[in-house]
Amino acid sequence: MSDNILTCKAILEAIKKIETYSQEFENAEDFYHHELNFDATMMQFVIIGEMIVKIDEEFKAQYFQIPWQEIKDFRNLVAHNYFGVDSFEVWSIIKEHLPTFKNQIVEILQ
Repeated sequence: MSDNILTCKAILEAIKKIETYSQEFENAEDFYHHELNFDATMMQFVIIGEMIVKIDEEFKAQYFQIPWQEIKDFRNLVAHNYFGVDSFEVWSIIKEHLPTFKNQIVEILQ
């Protein structure tokens, strides 16, 4: 099994954790105010970004439909400007973009 596939498995695990940590909340504000879940979710976004760095460029080019750089950039925002992270943006990413990203990673792993 290639390193890229193992890395994608780690990304999928982080996505599943984000889903678990955020599932009980109805909106961004409630989620943000539950510090344990919010902070744990932010850490998983950092992990996803770190995993993306490990994927080789040829592999990323093969799956060009995935916005690798945007996801990595979000990791950098979370890691370096944590208090500047907008909870509504995070909620939007979880609800609107994460399901698509998860499906793309699952397709790679099949």
